[in-house]
Amino acid sequence: MDDDATRAANAKKGSPFLSTKQAAHYISLSPRTLERMRRTGEGPRYRKHGRYVRYHIAELDAWSDSRAKTRTVDA
Repeated sequence: MDDDATRAANAKKGSPFLSTKQAAHYISLSPRTLERMRRTGEGPRYRKHGRYVRYHIAELDAWSDSRAKTRTVDA
């Protein structure tokens, strides 16, 4: 996992785009969960660069922020 964290940190310094594996690590989900969410439209926005799926760090942050809750029970 340290390698993934290092790769994500390096990607954030350079390119703002992360692979599915890097993005999943960045938001603390498994790559399979992120893939499922992509199929169902529940996950963060992504881009297709040719055949590759890429997630922009700003989109991951925005998606995470949109899921913030202030209490455990919804009204």
